[in-house]
Amino acid sequence: MKMHADSRIAFTRELVFKTYRDRLPLLVPHLPNIQKIEVLEREEPSPGRTRILNLWKAQGEIPKVAQGVIKPEMLAWLDHARWDENEWTCEWRVETKMFTENVSCRGKNRFVTAGEDAMILELRGDLDVDLKGIPGVPRFLAGKVAPVVEKFIVAMLTPNLTSVSAGLERFLEAEKRASSS
Repeated sequence: MKMHADSRIAFTRELVFKTYRDRLPLLVPHLPNIQKIEVLEREEPSPGRTRILNLWKAQGEIPKVAQGVIKPEMLAWLDHARWDENEWTCEWRVETKMFTENVSCRGKNRFVTAGEDAMILELRGDLDVDLKGIPGVPRFLAGKVAPVVEKFIVAMLTPNLTSVSAGLERFLEAEKRASSS
């Protein structure tokens, strides 16, 4: 299943890129479905390139049809991100806490200039879920439940992707007001 979200942010590409990359955990108060973001690893293998591993913990209502398969403690994921400041991109791969071997989720964000003090954050990704062999999912239901689980995961991730952009903009606006006071 394709994931795609674009957001216009009224700040420069460089400021948005660096804030998103370097200060993501500070945005949690602006992300309605996220309890916590924790930076587990960070390395800079070469100039302009950064690898970051973040742990995201979410909250959300699990659809009844999926409650036998998805437990609240499973609403977490590892975000493996490779930031490239030379190309203004971030390639990411999400490692879910549920069905790690059965879920594939990856994509790429592009930070595109859109005028003097604005930019567009383009988020593109793919999510695939295969429930065959998952305990608690009868084989004959796997094909019917997988699309529901896929839609649930996309429905949980997509608003968070766009809310990160909105939260980032609110965060930067608050900092701008504080510095001009």
